[in-house]
Amino acid sequence: MTPLSFDFTILSHSFIIFLLTTAPTFMRVGSQKEKLQCLEQALELDNFQRLKREVLFLNLNTIKSSWFGNIKGDVLSGIVVAMALIPEAIAFSIIAGVDPMIGLYASFCIAVTISFVGGRPGMISAATGATALLITSLVKEHGLQYLLAATILTGVLQIIMGALKLGRLMKFVPRSVMTGFVNALAILIFSAQLVQFKGANWQMYAMVAGALVIIYVLPRFTKAVPAPLVAILVMTVISILTGSHVRTVGDLGELTSKLPVFLIPDIQFTLETLQIIFPYSISIAIVGLVETLLTASIVDDMTDTESNKNKEARGQGMANIISGLFGGMAGCAMIGQSVINVKSGGRGRLSTFVAGAFLLTLIVSLKGFLVQIPMAALVAVMFMVSIGTFDWSCLKNFKKVPITDSIVMVITVITVVMTNNLSLGVLVGVILSAIFFASKISKVKVTSISAKGANKRIYHVTGQLFFASVTDFINGFDFKESVKEVDLDLSHAHLWDDSAVGAIDKVVIKYHQNGVKVNLRGLNTESNKLINKIAIHNKPGGLEKAASH
Repeated sequence: MTPLSFDFTILSHSFIIFLLTTAPTFMRVGSQKEKLQCLEQALELDNFQRLKREVLFLNLNTIKSSWFGNIKGDVLSGIVVAMALIPEAIAFSIIAGVDPMIGLYASFCIAVTISFVGGRPGMISAATGATALLITSLVKEHGLQYLLAATILTGVLQIIMGALKLGRLMKFVPRSVMTGFVNALAILIFSAQLVQFKGANWQMYAMVAGALVIIYVLPRFTKAVPAPLVAILVMTVISILTGSHVRTVGDLGELTSKLPVFLIPDIQFTLETLQIIFPYSISIAIVGLVETLLTASIVDDMTDTESNKNKEARGQGMANIISGLFGGMAGCAMIGQSVINVKSGGRGRLSTFVAGAFLLTLIVSLKGFLVQIPMAALVAVMFMVSIGTFDWSCLKNFKKVPITDSIVMVITVITVVMTNNLSLGVLVGVILSAIFFASKISKVKVTSISAKGANKRIYHVTGQLFFASVTDFINGFDFKESVKEVDLDLSHAHLWDDSAVGAIDKVVIKYHQNGVKVNLRGLNTESNKLINKIAIHNKPGGLEKAASH
């Protein structure tokens, strides 16, 4: 549309709106100025209405794209994810010490809810091992009802965290920590499958090998149907027809065909109850949010898209509240299932919804088929996930990247694998990265020259002045030198904290005690503000008071 036609459209619309809405006022006013004001109001009204229509159109397009932009891929990938969710949900229920249906209900509620309110389309959230490990003692000591209450409180806390925009803290997680997190998770996913081989017969190994062949070979011929789904169906049919004695989903625990029911936890809502569940809820909220935001960042990289981390935090909170109200345990995003979803072609919200909805369908309507799925097929799928999750490029770049980055990555992996705690590994990695970073930038260079024709020395300071560098800074001065004046050139330095200002005070005061005048030069704006705000030496009588102590 050309500028001329655009202006004509606005003018014509405005004239119609003017006739319908402001003509009576226009006729009543007498002055030309008042008439022009009425016309301006009409133009503003038309622009506002046009803007509303454009925003509505964009929103509808966004909704259509995120839900129905990839229907076939999302539906098929969601079915694969649903099948892979079952053994994990049951296993996590066993870890938490609750009935297997608690984990399955949670996975259904969380996946379906997050598909509507989450900030990362295509990411899978459900009951997870990270949250299950934190609630074991709560269930053992206080029972299921307290677990449900803690789950609801977890959701409330996560909504608050999202409202406080804690998602932006992800920018402080270094790439080396992200790589360590991913690699550790790949190792944990792989090692978690090894228990299925304990006491297994040759058919188990044969089925795992056969499923892996299908998973990796089939995509070379066709990608119309996700290879993991084909592998699961083929291995299930073979298992049923041959009557092979391999473990199935039905061997993991008793499953019922009941729908989840809305209920309010049967506990006393007192301060004592809050004191019991709050420590668990805050731990689950933080751990779940860390794992969710890291998973969102990884899926962002895999799909080359962006996500709203704060919206995702709020969405996770809503999903956990719904889970608790329908008899489920707390959960968060699952990187393993998210990788399955992406690699199977899932991109939109529909894939997450289908995963949750089909999971419930399997439990309620297809229980007979569900319990016959061989664990060998699901183990093969998880092997694919672990292989695809591991960042193999880090092995090639091990000698190329800075040694500190490699150390951070390795320590993160070791911490996660040894403790089975993803959040602890990330915390250790971030702290270690911060220490290395502080060490790198704490190198301050202090050089000096003697001024010609004057009993004066000029010190040039280069670097960042903060708590880790002030000792080297102070050691760069010769306080016993016989001079009358010292120029301290800070043109190439920056003061960051109270320790830096304290170091400047110390230098100035020490020279003052020796009868030497100190001139500060070259302070940048921010450093100068900090000096004026908290320094002592530049305050009236400050040098004398400091010297007397």
